[in-house]
Amino acid sequence: MVKRISSLLLSGALTLVLLAGCSPKQEKSESSKTSDRKEITLMIPEWGVPSDEMLAEFKKESGITVKVLPTAWDDIKNKVSIASAAKKAPADVIEVDWSWSGEFKTAGWLEKLDVDSETQKDIPSISYFKFGNDIYSIPYANGLRLAYMNKEMMDKAGISEVPKNWSDMESAMKKLKASKVSEYPYLFPLHAEEKTTTSFLTLAYTRNGKVFNNDDTLNKESVLDTLKTIDRYVKEGYITPDSVSKPGIDTFRGINNADGAFLLGPTSFITSSNDPKVSKVVGKITVIPMPSIDGPAKNTISFTEAVGISTFSENKESAKKFVEWFSRPETQLALNKAINNTPTRTSVIEKMVKDGIIKTPGSIVEQSKIVNTPFPNGVPKYYTEMSTEIFNIINQLGKGNLTPEKATDTMVEKVQKLIDERK
Repeated sequence: MVKRISSLLLSGALTLVLLAGCSPKQEKSESSKTSDRKEITLMIPEWGVPSDEMLAEFKKESGITVKVLPTAWDDIKNKVSIASAAKKAPADVIEVDWSWSGEFKTAGWLEKLDVDSETQKDIPSISYFKFGNDIYSIPYANGLRLAYMNKEMMDKAGISEVPKNWSDMESAMKKLKASKVSEYPYLFPLHAEEKTTTSFLTLAYTRNGKVFNNDDTLNKESVLDTLKTIDRYVKEGYITPDSVSKPGIDTFRGINNADGAFLLGPTSFITSSNDPKVSKVVGKITVIPMPSIDGPAKNTISFTEAVGISTFSENKESAKKFVEWFSRPETQLALNKAINNTPTRTSVIEKMVKDGIIKTPGSIVEQSKIVNTPFPNGVPKYYTEMSTEIFNIINQLGKGNLTPEKATDTMVEKVQKLIDERK
């Protein structure tokens, strides 16, 4: 009996040793199997989807199939939030808007990426997805803000010099209005919506070089100057009062409809202003250096779209290969050809100008090189709530219900409250 028990104990011990020796290999095998999976999912808006030909090329190179999950932009954030809260990946690779980056990173929903220094330099807007020294997404769709000018209107008003600062801009707007060339020369949204916030940030940052202090509070001096400028332009008739109720996109499109002479707006108008299907000003719009108070702005701003990898993806290695491929110069060029997407790489924009793909480029290359972020510590996780406060206050300013001083005090207090609530 003792012999039988000893035999059983020895057998059990040997089994445990064998299991202990095999377990790491088994885990490693299962881990490798997971990371080497040859299909990944991509959640992205319809307007950002690579062509079938592009995805076929990627598969040919990597052996990885990309299953696209086209998703309305407005729905992506909600889907990512719900899935991630359950510790599940909404997709392996996901759309990350610049305004979501702080929230997604803080919540732990994005995988940290390894991005070489050359790529970081070539894509200046990557700074919106950088927290400390870590990068969590790579921009693919350029949201660079450019200063557009209607050359024909300037000529008709007898203005030969391109405005170099905001004093020059105001002189030009005064002449354009006085000569009745343009009733409302400056296109600026005042509707209670996100485009009003981004237009405010653009104006404040390029005019003054600062919007936020190092502790993420609003810089009161810059905010007051910007709101006084908006208020004055409304009262002097440079900005149409209709902007308070007109959707921001319609205000932007005014540059194509000859509704105004100046717009600080997205890169898409480089192309659309020269498209006779949607533009009344083909060949008449150019890009000028973004002005500041005392000369050309030292930095401009970008509200860009990016792709990142879900922390909960089970196919991280394959996903990383896709993100690296998606951000290559040749891929960005192919994406522009396929869906008319403006690249985020400065080198690709330079090539498109050189090859004549971008018509009437003006100063777009120079402007793309000075992109920076107005957020000293990265986009805050409370950005959505902050934006809502900002655009509602500006809308009330535009309606004449708030003075610039009162609007500034209210805005500064609201942002301070958001910061305090999240300490």
